[in-house]
Amino acid sequence: MFLTSKNLRLSFTFIIPSFLTNCTQRTNMRVIIPSVILLLLTACGGKDEKSGPVQQAGGKAAPIPVEVYIAKPQSISDNVEVPGTILPFESTEIHPEISGRVVLLNVKEGSFVDKGALLAKIYDGDLQAQLKKSQVQLGIAEQSEKRSEQLLKIQGISQQDYDLSLLNVNNIKADIEITRAAITKTTILAPFSGKLGLKNISPGAFITPATVITTIGQVNQLKLQFTVPEKYGSQIKNGQDIRFTIDGSPATYHAVVSATEVSIAEDTRSLSVRAVVKAKDQSLVPGAYAKVVIVLGKNENALMVPSGAILPQGRKKLIYLYKGGKALASEITTGVRDSSDVQVETGLNNGDTVITSGLLFLKPNSDVKLTKVNAQ
Repeated sequence: MFLTSKNLRLSFTFIIPSFLTNCTQRTNMRVIIPSVILLLLTACGGKDEKSGPVQQAGGKAAPIPVEVYIAKPQSISDNVEVPGTILPFESTEIHPEISGRVVLLNVKEGSFVDKGALLAKIYDGDLQAQLKKSQVQLGIAEQSEKRSEQLLKIQGISQQDYDLSLLNVNNIKADIEITRAAITKTTILAPFSGKLGLKNISPGAFITPATVITTIGQVNQLKLQFTVPEKYGSQIKNGQDIRFTIDGSPATYHAVVSATEVSIAEDTRSLSVRAVVKAKDQSLVPGAYAKVVIVLGKNENALMVPSGAILPQGRKKLIYLYKGGKALASEITTGVRDSSDVQVETGLNNGDTVITSGLLFLKPNSDVKLTKVNAQ
């Protein structure tokens, strides 16, 4: 314990005679005197203050100084940002329909072609020979059918014999159509106008229906594909305008929702959406990553509070309101949020004064002292 100034003289009364007695007993004065001085300095430094928080007269705790924020309606947009991918409006791989050796390859990588342009030709010599053979057989069969018809008129043959000759003619005609269809498949044409990709084969290669000759994409018109969480699926409508950005370009682009998937994916609990890109820009390359921003709604009377003013209490959320020098707790529900503020949907009214500082020291009905009103 420290010695107070009140009993300092009493300390001198008892300590000094004690040291004098020690001196008469031949005690080392060079050791004793510094000890006495140190003891006296310690006694002089003592205080009569009590430890703990500052209290008012009567033992009541002083009001806690706090800063506040006055809730006022604001205009906010409920925006959702999701990743997306830019796609060609149409895109496909070019495969042959039949197997064979490539005798002509007309794929100029990176060039634009029109619909129906010749891309490749497969050897069809054997099919052409088969066609000529069938045509000769058809001529003979038709002559035989005509003779049978004349004989039938004079009852030289039965109706069954004539029907067999007519059947032979029709079979040969069918074979000719099959051969011509096979010859058509040896010619590989562009399915639509677009830009060719890289070729994967060379002239003379033997290809099968599994072979990818090249790719073609309709890049003069682009699509944007993305997914939205399940809870926003019902708010996506055809014709809805969205905006997006891509890396490497400061511009903001726009697209219009054209279609949505018929159901929500069970594994991701999200809905696939496609939109048609309005702009035609060289910066927009198919396959590029896009940051899609969807405006789902606009609220002109939203009440926002700083995110630091909200106290989580288990599954509940609380804020403290300043009313008549008291801190009153209010349970709230929240909505959208931005980088600094959170929308309060219930538990807060227009004009309420929200406490934003000293929250860790507050309890319901605590006395508080207003020190600053923060700007909205």
